[in-house]
Amino acid sequence: MAPGDFIAQVRSVMRLRHLSYCTEQSYCSVIKQYICYHDKRHPAEMGAEEVTAFLTHLARDRHVSTSTQHVALCALLFLYRAVLEKPLPETLNFLRPHRQKRLPVVFTRSEVSAILAQLSYPYLLMAQLLYGAGLRLMECLRLRIKDIDIPKQQITVRQGKGGKDRVTMLPILCVPALQQQLAHSRRVHAQDLAEGYGAVELPDALARKYPNAATSLACQYVFPAAQRSRDPRSGEIRRHHILEDNLQRAMRVAITQAGITTHGGSHTLRHSFATHLIEDGYDIRTVQELLGHRDVRTTQIYVHVLNRGGRGVRSPLDPR
Repeated sequence: MAPGDFIAQVRSVMRLRHLSYCTEQSYCSVIKQYICYHDKRHPAEMGAEEVTAFLTHLARDRHVSTSTQHVALCALLFLYRAVLEKPLPETLNFLRPHRQKRLPVVFTRSEVSAILAQLSYPYLLMAQLLYGAGLRLMECLRLRIKDIDIPKQQITVRQGKGGKDRVTMLPILCVPALQQQLAHSRRVHAQDLAEGYGAVELPDALARKYPNAATSLACQYVFPAAQRSRDPRSGEIRRHHILEDNLQRAMRVAITQAGITTHGGSHTLRHSFATHLIEDGYDIRTVQELLGHRDVRTTQIYVHVLNRGGRGVRSPLDPR
């Protein structure tokens, strides 16, 4: 089997398992590197010994981070378990990078205000949601109209990290701009429908289970892209959400223009959300739930002030 045919087979299995497009791209990249490292031998001819050698090579020769090596491990475990049906041993003895413990970078409240002052539509609203609701970058971009509940002042995050759903607050300050953004999404969707389009990508098998959901207003993105594009997997022409690179670029420019020397970016706003809530005395378990952390020990890294409790949660973006 030619290398290209094998990668196509791998992609096919990934899509049957409903892996995200980002995961598909990452895993295929790792598998290609793995094959090239072993002189283009077919993975079926290799096993635990070759996997161990490749993972050690990543740490010793390429000096990758712990997270990068972990992605490579997950990709190869998936390859042998799901594609080749030759599961690797549960324990692999390979060299691991030294894991450095670093505290998350956090903007001060004044730095957050300075950054927001440099942003304009639609990136200002996105940044406000990252900081005011504790959203991850992709959680914000993947928001759909049905996920916004203005009367209840809450946002439903669907299929967040680890495939989990959660509910977080909707900052009152964001409501007017969000209403305008939702109106914009409705206009864009109406135009797409009029031109014979209007379908949006749906997770898993929802498109087959609910044939009309893809064109429903409720499933449209809150932050639609300016142009329609061809889906790289299905080939269908759809309107995707705004790309993450656009927001990241806008954030870098805003940080520079605000004169902030702290090395941070879009995700730093989420770190700031958690830290400022804990500084305000909110219970760490509540903050854990809002962030969607599986383990409270992940949330404890933000602890600076002990909980005093007794108040309902209010977004740090809203005036006190």
